[in-house]
Parts: sequence; structure tokens; C-alpha cells
Amino acid sequence: MENNTFKVVNDQGVEITCDILFTFDSDETKKSYIVYTDNSKDDDGNTQVYASIYDPKMENLKLEPIETEQEWKIIETILNTLQEEINKKSNESDNNEQ
Repeated sequence: MENNTFKVVNDQGVEITCDILFTFDSDETKKSYIVYTDNSKDDDGNTQVYASIYDPKMENLKLEPIETEQEWKIIETILNTLQEEINKKSNESDNNEQ
């Protein structure tokens, strides 16, 4: 992981650079998570965001799948909170410009 990016090889053998959005540790699950994007878009034009379990102590990044609904709920809650903060700051910025 350099400069908040890392590379993965997709199913077709193509190397893709991913941007790390954030990492966090969960006291609830005792695991570390990484949330990232390959900057691709979904059918609605939204940036694709992914999350995986990882070990921050390992020199080489190894992503593990998230397998429980509990873990996904934790990640969704954090993503929703961050999106609310971004929207709030955007609205404040828009109001200051008027």
C-alpha cells in the first residue's frame, strides 16, 4: 500500500489500481477493514465502493471477504455517516456562496 493506493489483478488478469478511501478497526468484531474503490461506475453512475477484511501488520496486502451480515451493517453505518457529513459540508458550502 503506497500513497493510499494498491494494485489488484482482476479475473481477466488485468492489474487495477485501487484508491483506499479509509481503514478502520472494529472493537465489535476485533477485525481491521479496508474500504476502497477502483473508480469504476455502476449502472446509475455511482462510484463503486468495496470493503474487505485485512491485516494491517502484514507487509503484503491480502484482502479477505466480509462474510457476515453484522460486518456489512458496521461498514454500511460508517459509509452512511461519512456520506451525511459530506452532504452536510456541501450544503454549508453552498449556503456560504449565496
